[in-house]
Amino acid sequence: MSISYEFFPARTEQGKKNLGQTLAKLDATNPDFYSVTFGALGSAQDATFDTISQLSDATTVSVAPHLTCVGSDKEQMTTLLDEYARLNVSRVVVLRGDIPPAIRDIGEFHYANELVEFIRNQHGDRFTIDVAAYPEKHPQSKTVATDIEHFANKVKVGADSAITQYFYNIDAYFRFVDEAQQLGVNIPIVPGIMPITNYQQLARFSKICDADIPLWILNRLEMYRDDMDSLRAFGLDVVSEMCLQMKARGVNDFHFYTMNRSEPALSIVNNIS
Repeated sequence: MSISYEFFPARTEQGKKNLGQTLAKLDATNPDFYSVTFGALGSAQDATFDTISQLSDATTVSVAPHLTCVGSDKEQMTTLLDEYARLNVSRVVVLRGDIPPAIRDIGEFHYANELVEFIRNQHGDRFTIDVAAYPEKHPQSKTVATDIEHFANKVKVGADSAITQYFYNIDAYFRFVDEAQQLGVNIPIVPGIMPITNYQQLARFSKICDADIPLWILNRLEMYRDDMDSLRAFGLDVVSEMCLQMKARGVNDFHFYTMNRSEPALSIVNNIS
C-alpha cells in the first residue's frame, strides 16, 4: 500500500513547530510523498516555498508543492520551478486553483492542462506531475461528461497521476475511474481521503467544494455534534471502513488530507494496513 499526506503552509513559529512534530509521526508510516498546498498571490506562494524548504530539510520523503494557475504568469512560474529544481523537488501537484473574488484576470494559465503542458515543455520529465480529479464533478463544471473530458486533457498533455477531491461514496470514485479509462486514461487515480473530526468544518468544506456527504453520515454527525469523542470515533470507523472497501476492490494508494495533524490520518492508516 502506498500512502501520501497533504499539509498546508505553516505561517507562525508555533505552526512550524507543530508541523515538524506531525511530520516526525507520519514519517514512521513510510509515505510515498507529502504535498503542500498553494494559495494564489504573494505571501501565500512564499509560505508554500518556505514550508517546502522546511520539510525538505527534515525528511528524506519526497515533498511536492502545489502549483496553481491563478495569479501566475510564465515568467513567475519559470522562476518558481527553477527554485524547486534547486531544492531537488521531484514532484509537483498542478491545479487551476480557486479564483478569489478580487481577481479579474486569472493570469496566463487559465486551466490546469495549460500549466501541465508548460511544465513538460520547460522541464521534460524532471518532475512527476499530479493533477486533481473530481469523482462527484468539479463544482464549476457544467456536466459530468465535460468534467471527465477536462480531466482527460490534463492526462494527454503529461500528467503522471491524479489525486481526487475527497468523497464518502466509493461508487462515485469507481464510476469516475471507469469513465476516465473509457477515454483512454491509464494513469493512477488516487483517492483523496478526508478524515471526519468536526461536523461544522466538514459541512463548510463540503459546501464550498460541492462534495456530497451521504445523509446517514450527516444524521449521525448531527447527533454527535456536541460529543466530540463519539464523533471522532464514528468518523474513524466510517473512513477506515471506506478505505478497506476500496482496498478490497483493488485500490492500493491513498492520499490523506491531514489539516497539519498526525491524527486521525495515522489511526486510519494503522486500521487499513
